[in-house]
Amino acid sequence: MKVFAKKVQRFLASEDGPTAVEYAVMLALIVVVCLAAIKSVGTNTSSTFTNVAGQLKTGS
Repeated sequence: MKVFAKKVQRFLASEDGPTAVEYAVMLALIVVVCLAAIKSVGTNTSSTFTNVAGQLKTGS
């Protein structure tokens, strides 16, 4: 029983779990920011190409 108690105590004192969770949360936030930036750039690029295509069609 003492061995089990020591293992539980070591597990609770270990900081590997919380560190992994923190890294996962940071990674998720980075992914969300990257996706938002890519969507914004894609929307702006699409509207720019649409405007250029309209200008080319009218010949102005």
